[in-house]
Amino acid sequence: MTVDSLIKSCFLFLLSCFMSEQVLSMPVPMKFNDVEYDITVKIDPVNRTIEGKNLITVNNPRELQLMLGAAYEVTQAEFNDGPLGVGREQANRAHIWNIPFYFRHQIQFLIQWRGTLASLDTSLDHQQTLGRPVAAGGESGSFLPDASNWYPRVVGQLARYKVSIELPSGQKGLVAGRLVEERDTGQAYQASFEFPHPAEGIDLMTGPYVIETQTHQSINHKPIQLRTYFHPQVSSLSKDYLDAVKRYLDLYESWIGEYPYMEFSVVSSPTPTGFGMPTLTYLGIDVLQLPFIRDTSLGHEVLHNWWGNGVYPDYSSGNWSEGLTTFMADYAYKEREGSEAAREMRLGWMRDFAALQPGQDAPLTVFTSRTHGASKIVGYNKAAMFFFMLRDYLGDTVFQRGIQGIWKVQRFRITSWQELQKIFEMISGQNLHSFFSQWLERTGAPAITISDVKNIAMDSGYELSITLKQSEPAYQLRVPVAIENSTGTTTHILDLQQEQQVFTLKLTDKPLSVSLDPDLRLFRQLTRGEAPPILREVMVNATTQTILLSAKVDIRKIAETLTGKLQDRKPQIAAPDEPLSAASTLVIGLKPEVDAWLAANQLPARPDEINNKGTAQVWTLARAEGASLAIISARDAASLEALIRPLPHYGRQSYLAFDAQQVIEKGIWPMQVQKVAVK
Repeated sequence: MTVDSLIKSCFLFLLSCFMSEQVLSMPVPMKFNDVEYDITVKIDPVNRTIEGKNLITVNNPRELQLMLGAAYEVTQAEFNDGPLGVGREQANRAHIWNIPFYFRHQIQFLIQWRGTLASLDTSLDHQQTLGRPVAAGGESGSFLPDASNWYPRVVGQLARYKVSIELPSGQKGLVAGRLVEERDTGQAYQASFEFPHPAEGIDLMTGPYVIETQTHQSINHKPIQLRTYFHPQVSSLSKDYLDAVKRYLDLYESWIGEYPYMEFSVVSSPTPTGFGMPTLTYLGIDVLQLPFIRDTSLGHEVLHNWWGNGVYPDYSSGNWSEGLTTFMADYAYKEREGSEAAREMRLGWMRDFAALQPGQDAPLTVFTSRTHGASKIVGYNKAAMFFFMLRDYLGDTVFQRGIQGIWKVQRFRITSWQELQKIFEMISGQNLHSFFSQWLERTGAPAITISDVKNIAMDSGYELSITLKQSEPAYQLRVPVAIENSTGTTTHILDLQQEQQVFTLKLTDKPLSVSLDPDLRLFRQLTRGEAPPILREVMVNATTQTILLSAKVDIRKIAETLTGKLQDRKPQIAAPDEPLSAASTLVIGLKPEVDAWLAANQLPARPDEINNKGTAQVWTLARAEGASLAIISARDAASLEALIRPLPHYGRQSYLAFDAQQVIEKGIWPMQVQKVAVK
């Protein structure tokens, strides 16, 4: 046995030990397990005041930096050797303490602070909340995101923590973790939580909650406390949500491994948010009332307790957790619906990607979190398609073992794409360097075409020659092609390694046509005919021009607001009487104005699928120049204004009809498969 094979055998043996049931309870080594917070915080949501104390313990310290947000005043700061100072010389600056290296086993810091929370703005949408990490409060709820730096912390370190919360009576609050103690004296509400694993940060939520509790048994008979912290107006939904959480826990424990915590809570927010933290998810009141959320978004957030909040992504090399969660939640639910629903989701991913313009794409190793539509297309959709292709490449059984291996080996560890690659390599026994590097480190996607097909009749059948071309530089691809004959269709996998390659297939039956990847199992640039026009093209394209057809001031103001929501930027307004430019174009107006504009520009009338349906219609057209055209037509000002909140969520659609805010018709224009007839 060679040295290399001996090392590999030992490596595989060690991994098999981790994979065995006998070591399931073995503790997993943790990174950054030397910091602990003991926080006591008192919040008055009505007056928006906060005061707190944090005892920070650091074992085996090195050089450290402590930080507290600029919005707060430090009332006391000291450590083992005496006063620490307030950490800043002027107001409106963050408090920062740079701590040199100390030759001691443990160092403690005690910092007390107080301040005023920002006023809760319930008009913000989810996208605005993501881009505005501000600690805000009000009687209807308070949200103190970790990114707002609402508590003193050690910069760049994971930490275990204990948090005790005090609130006025009538308010309830929580952070991620195990509820240790809770009491309501009639004068005040108090609750204590602990999180014994190294965590990335602490988010705190409060509200006038009605709490419901149930107990669920884990796969290993461990009790899991399930709770809903719901505003009174949605408290009747508690049972349905708790039942749904149980189903998801059972599903993912059987698929991945035991749920890592002792509780899970669904918490309502007065703003239309959707966040997942360890042991809980924070969803807007309006979101919770949507009937499909329990079957879609809720499962996604539950799964984040494994990926993202159980195994932490290494943001310095890219966030893989959103892609894996999308693949094992959103996409998995479509697979359970059926193959056609799953294919439609893959088409949506690739259609979204085709809508990106040069400069909007980025390698997966750069993606950290969603900040706009383009980043989601890459970090969620392309990454999910990566895991789909990896499963195709390795096979279901090996991929499943790899998923379980990641969980058993990397729990509560910061984990990079490269570490995922190593685990899948160990499980499969294959070198996956080329596969991972080409999909993770490059922008774009391969553009693949059938450039030539020739068929020769032979004594024993037929010899079919297929020439494939791909864009430069070449990817290493397994390209599915479907060969149709008089009795049916068979799929062949062609290993495309070069920019142009000829493949020869020996067939028994006469081939009639060749189709390139009709099932969309390969992430690639769709050709113009394959990519039906969708609304997202005018949303993400920075060069999109907007034409406002109405001369009425109130209609134009509503249309400008709607455009800003769709494009998340200041719109470029073009005059309605000017010729259409080569840029993508969004047209907004009332029904008579839209019909007149279409006729004047010799464009097709509104499609039959949505004609005369509802109070507003939205549809797309493909133009000969290649640019996209999207049209929004409303019956009146109120009908147009009703689109402002819902329409930005339907970028993947080619056409929609609305009755006020309700979608009553939607769809995507048919995809044209890349197909070549065999002569």
